[in-house]
Amino acid sequence: MPTKNVVDERISKFKNKGKDPTKLREKRISVCVELRKAHKNESFLKRRNISLVSCCTLKQMEVGETNLIYIVLNFPPSSRKLLSQERNLPLKEIIDAGLLSRFVSFLSMDDEATLQFEAAWALTNIASGTSWHTQQVVEHGAVPAFIALLASPMLHISEQAVWALGNIAGDGAAYRDILIECNVVPALLACISPDTPVGYLRNLTWTLSNLCRNKNPFPPLSAVQQLLPSLIQLLHLNDKDILSDACWAISYLSEGDNERIDVVVKTGIVPRLVELMSHEELSVMTPALRSIGNIVSGSDLQTQTAIDAGVLKVLPQLMRHPKASTQKEAAWALSNIAAGPSRQIQQLITCGLLPALVEQLRNGDFKTQREAVWAVTNFTSGGAVEQVVNLVQSGALEAIIDLLQVKDAKVILVILEAINNIFLAAEKLGETEKLTLLVEELGGLDRIEMLQNHDNDLVYQAAHALIEKYFGDVSSNV
Repeated sequence: MPTKNVVDERISKFKNKGKDPTKLREKRISVCVELRKAHKNESFLKRRNISLVSCCTLKQMEVGETNLIYIVLNFPPSSRKLLSQERNLPLKEIIDAGLLSRFVSFLSMDDEATLQFEAAWALTNIASGTSWHTQQVVEHGAVPAFIALLASPMLHISEQAVWALGNIAGDGAAYRDILIECNVVPALLACISPDTPVGYLRNLTWTLSNLCRNKNPFPPLSAVQQLLPSLIQLLHLNDKDILSDACWAISYLSEGDNERIDVVVKTGIVPRLVELMSHEELSVMTPALRSIGNIVSGSDLQTQTAIDAGVLKVLPQLMRHPKASTQKEAAWALSNIAAGPSRQIQQLITCGLLPALVEQLRNGDFKTQREAVWAVTNFTSGGAVEQVVNLVQSGALEAIIDLLQVKDAKVILVILEAINNIFLAAEKLGETEKLTLLVEELGGLDRIEMLQNHDNDLVYQAAHALIEKYFGDVSSNV
């Protein structure tokens, strides 16, 4: 096909059926990141302690080594809150003053609980800064000290250690793996019990989520196997913050190849994720949808697990969700399901997904339309002839012809491939001439002819090939 380069590129976001019948699906290597960007405002990688403060700020204070020790350690009820609220924290001044070693040494003072907590608090906020700030905290030996503090009998000290470790894990894969190598996972999981306060569990779940994040490289499978049982347990609680971070953790763990997806699927959590796709809180529904989108990008069997759990009953309402990013994500999930065998495509039809798909092709924002176009192309690549006819009758052909006017060359190429696939189905029915007339009536011929003047050479070639093969006589008479 003239669109082979585009399809090869798209494999990085979609499973997609190629022309080789022995390869029903391509393994998805990575997923769309736009929703993740939107998520940054809902769940930060790093967090500072936020409290109510007085009108005084640190900018009004003289900051030196003595004052810093005094501010951070000697006045915990008020000045500590000032430091947590101040946007331009004097983190570098603290580090340059050589205080990190002092703070880390205070972490091991079990007989000085107040000093221990204040040092943990200060280091947590320093680790919430840039990667350089986090590096300084790690290189001064805070990691093993914080892991040891998880077992503190003082709950507020243990929770502060959870918070600090979450900030370190949130910095990236390198520090995440350092924590894992230091056996942070079993130490964190030991903090979960029926008596653990909800507030503590929220911080703990967020930290676990950061340990699941990042994919260059992915978290070690051994750590994933350790984390999953507790994450599944957390996913059955009712607190929206815990559910949100637990769902995001699952979404990170279900990225990658089919082997990684299978580790998640085998826990039996898919029905719960499908249930959470209908959660009233967007902060929960969004990562649940992302998790399911990852799962249906896997093998036919993994996709069928989600279908059996009822995902096709939920997707129509998400395709019509008022939030555009949700529509886009739902269309992406639908596209991956449409890349499956004809029996799964039939389930998609039976559950009424075609009207929602055509609605998005016609009225969705461009990002959603782009995903919907891929759904059509995947559908026409793997669907039976009768199913392709059903798709055309639903209005999808008219909708994608209208989209041939977009400026995005890649989208145009995908549409031209879908039209070519529809013609292949028409050939099997002996209805090529009838389809040719339909495309012409819908304005498709004029648009395809115009694409022969497109700046993109691949677009020109694909359009020219369609004209030559199916509209040669019509075009010569014009």
